[in-house]
Amino acid sequence: MKISVIGTGYVGLVTGVCLSEIGHFVTCIDIDEKKVNMMKQGISPIYEPGLEDLMKKNIKGGRLNFSSDHKSSFVNSDVIYIAVGTPQKMSGAADLSYIEEAAKSIAYHITSDTVVVTKSTVPVGTNDYIKDIIINNLSNDVKVSIVSNPEFLREGSAVNDTFNGDRIVIGTDNKYVADFMEDIYRNLDIPVFKTDIRSAEMIKYASNAFLATKISFINEIANICEKVGADIEDIAIGMGQDKRIGKDFLKAGIGYGGSCFPKDTNALVQIAGNNEHNFELLKSVIKVNNNQQKTLVNRLVNRFAELKGRRIAILGIAFKPNTDDIREAASIVIINELAKLGADIIAYDPIAIENAKKILPKEISYASSVNDALSDADAALILTEWEEIKEINLSKLSNTMKEPILFDGRNCFSLEEVRVSNVEYHSIGRPSLERKLAAL
Repeated sequence: MKISVIGTGYVGLVTGVCLSEIGHFVTCIDIDEKKVNMMKQGISPIYEPGLEDLMKKNIKGGRLNFSSDHKSSFVNSDVIYIAVGTPQKMSGAADLSYIEEAAKSIAYHITSDTVVVTKSTVPVGTNDYIKDIIINNLSNDVKVSIVSNPEFLREGSAVNDTFNGDRIVIGTDNKYVADFMEDIYRNLDIPVFKTDIRSAEMIKYASNAFLATKISFINEIANICEKVGADIEDIAIGMGQDKRIGKDFLKAGIGYGGSCFPKDTNALVQIAGNNEHNFELLKSVIKVNNNQQKTLVNRLVNRFAELKGRRIAILGIAFKPNTDDIREAASIVIINELAKLGADIIAYDPIAIENAKKILPKEISYASSVNDALSDADAALILTEWEEIKEINLSKLSNTMKEPILFDGRNCFSLEEVRVSNVEYHSIGRPSLERKLAAL
């Protein structure tokens, strides 16, 4: 089929490239000419493992193209995907301005019957709004069908998730269109769930809100564990073996971040409020997460009392490994707090430093490696569980740092490893381990 995708962010670009990989002819559209020219050369504007290889393969195969021209891109398109951003407003509601622009562009330029598919995460009722915009602005006498087809991709593994997802959700009130959409994905061996449009919209928000709830729940349990002397790692394993609960998203740490969970949880609270429902549970989930992001700062202050002038190494800035995305990352909250307290901060991340420089305080310095960041540091904070950070040789920290003092916000190391390394170690939901000083 001939498919157009509006938007080349994480969702749009991954969706377009993967659709071309399963045999469709895809044009990805972006208004940024420089970005389009870069993508035409097979260069991805985002860091996503495996994506560039697929881009180059399908560009060469003639199935993938990039354009900034909506009109020519829509000619003879069977399907147009909307995959633009829906950033969070100050109120917590989703900003639909990019959605509105995309809908109007479709209305102005399509010349044949078209299926319009919303991939963007949008509040319940938005697809009906999109349909109204298109119908009211059509330049030609054509039929338009609307489908809600939410994405469930994880940054850092989005390509793999596309080909190995748990389900494909198709929301439409037209059985023919539902079958048509299922046929688009026929080369993916993934179960398809068909429902109405508004239920599909809600499935996306409900899924992310539930996962965020699991994260905040396990972090609250971790905080109790520290008070009663239990080990959150064992707790999570014991809980996760119950099939009703499941093991995923029971990893204690410094809270969730990224482009989805914070935005979607706030948006769902807003949606509930707009419909006269006080979503108390989700409000608590958000509050717990906000507090959890400051956990390491509070512990650092308790440990040193005065942070002014102390050299603090930050290991990891991205909100999770295998991405350069720092949106709503706990690292931003932590680094800003430490900067206010006068700490001398040196940060390292293998991918996200350039993005960090755009929003973090100017006085932050950056290291080119883990060892450079640790050199002569008074303490180190692990904020992202990159593999190279998890491979730090703890026994050698005393040769690099002023004192081997480690605050692990992602529980990267087992307590057994730490005990034989002779470092001072503070983690989440587990006992702190003090360094054993050599006898005089």
